[in-house]
Amino acid sequence: MIKNSLKFFLIIALVASCKEKKEPIKEIVKVKAKTLSIPAQKVRDHVNKNVVIAHRGSTYWTPEETQPAFLWARNIGADYLEFDVQQTKDGKLIAFHDDDLSRTTNIEIVFPKRTKAAIKDFTLEELRSLDAGSWFNKKNPERAKSGYNNLKIMTLRDIVLIAEGNRIKIEKGKPVKEMKDGKWTGQYEHEKDPNDTGNRPGVYIETKSPTPNVEKLLAEELTQLGWNINKNAKKIKTQNGKVAIANSNARLILQTFSLESNVLLEKYLPNIPKCLLLWQPEMVDDIRGNMDKAIDFCIKYNIHVMGTSITGEPNNYKELTSPELAKKIHQAGMIIHPYTFDTNKQLTKYKDRVEGVFTNRADLALTFYGRKSKETPQEILTNLGYK
Repeated sequence: MIKNSLKFFLIIALVASCKEKKEPIKEIVKVKAKTLSIPAQKVRDHVNKNVVIAHRGSTYWTPEETQPAFLWARNIGADYLEFDVQQTKDGKLIAFHDDDLSRTTNIEIVFPKRTKAAIKDFTLEELRSLDAGSWFNKKNPERAKSGYNNLKIMTLRDIVLIAEGNRIKIEKGKPVKEMKDGKWTGQYEHEKDPNDTGNRPGVYIETKSPTPNVEKLLAEELTQLGWNINKNAKKIKTQNGKVAIANSNARLILQTFSLESNVLLEKYLPNIPKCLLLWQPEMVDDIRGNMDKAIDFCIKYNIHVMGTSITGEPNNYKELTSPELAKKIHQAGMIIHPYTFDTNKQLTKYKDRVEGVFTNRADLALTFYGRKSKETPQEILTNLGYK
């Protein structure tokens, strides 16, 4: 908890489809300002309008947060590759959504006595031994592909390099291990993706309820990768007519439901767009009042985006993006990136209230915004080698 700095009851959870332990933060200092500061507005303005944020790459066409999910999202033209970052036992950062590994890996076969253990209880090498793709084929036989079998859990580095046009190097059907002093680092080698279509998306990273040092580690690794715009950011080559966000000051957006994590992200990664995610069931006692308090928090801690929930099938979340609430957020100088858009009906309903969308169906959102890919989602996957 943050010492006496917070003063409202707002629970931080996972982006809606999650069932994570919620973190109550009870105190927030009321701020006098009613809108974002001028410096914060300048950071906000780096973010393009109508951005398509590929939620976990895709949960519909591919196993979530795996290599084909992010390659597909990049090639179809999504503006951002969205993923959850978690810390391993040996201090590495991986992309994984759930608290444990039971839903989307074969943990019960590889580590049968550790099926409910947390991510932080495994080393990166142990996590790389799991199959993170076969579950999707069993659950979605109509979209199953043999190339999804035995997919590996991804690291932060893997996804950033995919955004730059690379892929994990494969030899004899297996990822090539990166070796150092005769030992595997847990990382894989990468190569230029021959199927890359030239899009250079940004990355939209979610931290969970604070794990010791995760925000600091995130800042350090993003700096090493050249993606921290505050410190020797690398120039990434882009092409006319293609997504070019990776070479902009908005190449990185940070998001979390956790107030504490948001404060730490601002400490270690200032001047970078940030998003406070909100979950309606934990605001229901006073939605208007809690939204005002959330806005106060964002103004105080330089948070530029509000990630609110929307209604409608298939997720049927509760409403936090009504015209009234959207107006409050916009009057404070913030932009809105709601979750999760999966139908044209939803895209049409909210189009005049939002500046971007989290979506499991980047193909639908891109078509809605007049940026339809020349290739179908299935054609893109086939061209990437997933058949």
